[in-house]
Amino acid sequence: MADQKKLKITKFNGLNFGVWKMQIEDYLYHKDLDLPLGGVQMKPLDFDAAKWARLDRKALVTVRLTLSSQILHIISKVTTMKGLMETLSAMYSEPSGVNKVHLLRCLFTLKMKDNGSVQAHISEFNTIHAQLESVKITFTEEEFWWPFSGRGGVRPWEPFVVIARVVSVF
Repeated sequence: MADQKKLKITKFNGLNFGVWKMQIEDYLYHKDLDLPLGGVQMKPLDFDAAKWARLDRKALVTVRLTLSSQILHIISKVTTMKGLMETLSAMYSEPSGVNKVHLLRCLFTLKMKDNGSVQAHISEFNTIHAQLESVKITFTEEEFWWPFSGRGGVRPWEPFVVIARVVSVF
């Protein structure tokens, strides 16, 4: 998928659903493969069943190529584009405790890479921020700056990890 490399679609790994979904929907639209997202009710009148099935399959294959190996086994039996997106949305659009903890940990441990560009660092921060907002985690300005306030060794995500572990037991 040479176009995919040019467009740099982020592979869906189970934690970046909002970003991935936006990118893959845009890519499908760009390639005129977006109709199957709406299911068979979006089938144009001039399409016979075989033509629709081929378009749906092309969209399905395109999306599968953007999934990490950890996700592929979950959707291996899904046969339609709409079914695929519904399955993934049901599993990943509602944020889990583990997902929230992971995103908080990403934020609190974010460091600029050696010899990295400031632009790339800010972009990574903005991505994490957008993902946090998508799972309805927001901060007041005071809360946001607390981890960076010079409290060496403080790991502010630890209470969330404990809570997530306790909740997952029940």
